[in-house]
Amino acid sequence: MASLNVSAEELSCPVCCEIFKAPVILSCSHSFCKECLHQFWTTKKTQECPVCRRDSKHDPPVNLALKNLCESFLKERNDCLSSESEEICSLHSEKLKLFCQEDKQPVCLVCINSQKHDNHTFRPIGEAVSSYKSWGKLLLKEELNISLKSLQENLKHREETKEEFEKTVEHIKSQAEHTERQIKQQFETLHQFLRDEEEATITALREEEEKKKKMMKEKLEEINTHISALSHSIRDTEEMMNASDVCFLKKFPVSMERVQISSQPDPQTPSGALIHVPRYLGNLPFRVWKKMQDIVQNTPVILDPNTAHPDLVVSDDLTSVKYSGNKQPLPDNPERFDIYDCVLASEGFNSGTHCWDVEVKESSCWSLGVTTASNRRKGGDFYNNDVWSVRYGQFEQDLERVRVYLDYDRGTVSFSDPLTNTHLHTFTNTFTHTLFPFFYCDSFQSCSSSLRILPFSYY
Repeated sequence: MASLNVSAEELSCPVCCEIFKAPVILSCSHSFCKECLHQFWTTKKTQECPVCRRDSKHDPPVNLALKNLCESFLKERNDCLSSESEEICSLHSEKLKLFCQEDKQPVCLVCINSQKHDNHTFRPIGEAVSSYKSWGKLLLKEELNISLKSLQENLKHREETKEEFEKTVEHIKSQAEHTERQIKQQFETLHQFLRDEEEATITALREEEEKKKKMMKEKLEEINTHISALSHSIRDTEEMMNASDVCFLKKFPVSMERVQISSQPDPQTPSGALIHVPRYLGNLPFRVWKKMQDIVQNTPVILDPNTAHPDLVVSDDLTSVKYSGNKQPLPDNPERFDIYDCVLASEGFNSGTHCWDVEVKESSCWSLGVTTASNRRKGGDFYNNDVWSVRYGQFEQDLERVRVYLDYDRGTVSFSDPLTNTHLHTFTNTFTHTLFPFFYCDSFQSCSSSLRILPFSYY
């Protein structure tokens, strides 16, 4: 600042105590920041000098010389502060010797008298630095401890998640292998049925072939006999014709009788002598398919094992569920129940009518019906307004089977006893979400417990 031979106080506005910004000069020769002067006049509601209180013009001119001086001062100060920015006040070019407790920043001796720091508390820089360093170390250590604990918890959670993912991968592999075995087993059953049908059909064809061939062999033997008789008759007739007149006349009546006997009508091919081909090839795939229905069953609802509570065991054909009492090591996937011993069907309904029968006689504690696809499966909030069901002990009679009839479009879920054709209960609602059949199976007093969805053949 020595090159300009001027101090920051001499270039400070009397109102804001900061370096002039757009300075204007009044007729009394006092200068102020243009904005500061206008704010002063607006507050006082009079056009007087803030220093000497003389009346001044409404629009004072810019103090161009002071403006240039301030700009040069600020430029030189900024150049100087590039190397001393941590020790010199940017407003007054004085050393920063104090620390403002309210603004949490270093200030110079001029700053403490400015309007900006009215009623603020100041402490020496050295004392503030010592205090802040001690406090900062404690704060930093505490923050580091908190961050470290958070990172450790996050790491533990990630490791647990990784372990769950690895278990899920193993479960997927196990699922795929088990499902493949079931597929092969079921297809082998179908293949064996087809092989048996093929063998039975070919056996019947061969039996008919043998029967027809035997019949034709008998006809061949018969015609061979006729051919032999005719050959003898021809030979005898030729001999008779070559004999003397007296011999000819003697043998003529007998020869004519043989000729007449041998001249009977030719034997005809019997009706039905050929293989009845349509009996074996006509609609063969359809006829086999019709027979196949005797060994296959169609269940209207099948279970989704990925939704089953770990205490439940779903059968390989996905039509029955049993309460095991032992929690299986299954992945805790989002679809799986974790509190209630429930399992959902694999398919939901959002239109039409649907019906299924459930055998409940082997369960001591059960509940079944329908629920929305969005109903919570985690936690204890499953049984709510999104469940329409009946349960054990709700009716006077002992039930062996329960029929569920869902009419989605009419908004009804009905329950009945199909063995006695007795109506049990009907819910009425307006359905707007996909509904899934659900099944709850538990055990009472350590008794075995299972539910089974019956195939169409039981209806």
